[in-house]
Amino acid sequence: MAVAPPENGPPSAAPRNGFDRYFEITARGSTMSREVRGGLATFFTMAYIVVLNPLILGSAVDGDGQKLSIPALAAATALVAGVMTILMGVVGRFPLALAAGLGVNALVAYEIAPEMTWADAMGLVVIEGVIIAVLVLTGLRTAVFRSVPTQMKTAIGVGIGLFLTIIGLVDAGFVRRTEGNTTVPVGLGIGGKLVSWPMLVFVVGLLLTLVLVVRKVKGAILIGILASTALAMLVEAAGNIGPSFVDGKPNPKGWALNVPELPSTVVDLPDLSLLGNFNVLDSWGRAGWVVVLMFVFTLLITDFFDTMGTMVAVGQEGGMLDERGTPPRAKEILLVDSIAAASGGAASVSSNTSYIESAAGVAEGARTGVANLVTGVLFLLAMFLAPLVVVVPFEAASTALVVVGFLMMTAVRTIDWSDYEIAIPAFLTIVLMPFTYSISNGIGAGLITYVVVKLAKGKAREIHPLLYGVAALFVLYFLRGPIESVVL
Repeated sequence: MAVAPPENGPPSAAPRNGFDRYFEITARGSTMSREVRGGLATFFTMAYIVVLNPLILGSAVDGDGQKLSIPALAAATALVAGVMTILMGVVGRFPLALAAGLGVNALVAYEIAPEMTWADAMGLVVIEGVIIAVLVLTGLRTAVFRSVPTQMKTAIGVGIGLFLTIIGLVDAGFVRRTEGNTTVPVGLGIGGKLVSWPMLVFVVGLLLTLVLVVRKVKGAILIGILASTALAMLVEAAGNIGPSFVDGKPNPKGWALNVPELPSTVVDLPDLSLLGNFNVLDSWGRAGWVVVLMFVFTLLITDFFDTMGTMVAVGQEGGMLDERGTPPRAKEILLVDSIAAASGGAASVSSNTSYIESAAGVAEGARTGVANLVTGVLFLLAMFLAPLVVVVPFEAASTALVVVGFLMMTAVRTIDWSDYEIAIPAFLTIVLMPFTYSISNGIGAGLITYVVVKLAKGKAREIHPLLYGVAALFVLYFLRGPIESVVL
């Protein structure tokens, strides 16, 4: 595990004040400067969601042919992310930021909403969040988390590290889908070559960040993001490269999402008209109860286990897990996450969930909920400063994801690879996350394999009883396509 040492020597035994005592800053070997730095790094690596979530939800139409307002989606996305991230910091006291979940928002936009109205679709997200909250309050969600073997939790963290790495490489355009008739699914840059200025910005920024990390420079990841952004702005000013799509036509050599240029305005009033635009009842009659149940089940499984994996990975990166692989205040963390899921639906921005990009903040030294206060306030400011937030391009922010992926990968050494009963499930968990672009897929495949292998070895007693139920649910999750084709 990558554990950053305190900046000013060993922490003192006694907290300095009530704020320190509540957030356990000294107790966890941290300092205010590290927490602030970590909060900034987390925000810059996930601020893209304020732009990307509106583009995903705003590009789809519901069953009535209606679209959601992109400016209103941007404001609500920032608002819910800010409030829920602060709530996680105050209640969970853990450096885990939250925002609208990628993958879940696409499911809502392209599969659920077309079957009903936007209000109905968001109502299902609220229902899913309430169900998860009930599971937390009854202790079931925490019990399921603790039933997972420690080495499998380690594998989850490593897999997420690789997942982060491929997200960073793809977002930066360094790795892309290959075109034409070829059996190779992905390749380097454009046609196997690095031929664009945005890619150069990413490469230079990544090398700079790695050098800073190796030299143990404080704030290495944050410095890398800011330096890469400055370079990107210079490149854009000199070359007028533009976005990856211009007038609806692809521009492969353009910036992936945000164009790094100074905005004409810095402050803009937020549009909060989407808050409260949800309906929990009408979807059952319009789409049918079987369809609704399948949608809710899919949302539930995705949110339930994505958060579990993210929580482990972030805690593992900061050396904050106990001997059973459990972070402090796990129940509170899971409860806030479930509230965030429902809140995202209530604000029409899809389910909010814990972000693995929080590991960038932990790599910068964040160990407590204070980092969340910084990240959350920045999200709230983003409602008014949206034009300024979008200055940071993917090519600059993605450098942090690749570096954090390496740091999380180092925990792979703690898995016993000579024991095939744990090594095979761990391997599938690790590789399927990046290769299927899903945390839940990796966890599901790993846990199903773990149960099957143990049963095949005649070691049923070594399987926690809850894991049988979890494995069965994941079997249904993976078979939901055939099941839907039969019953719908």
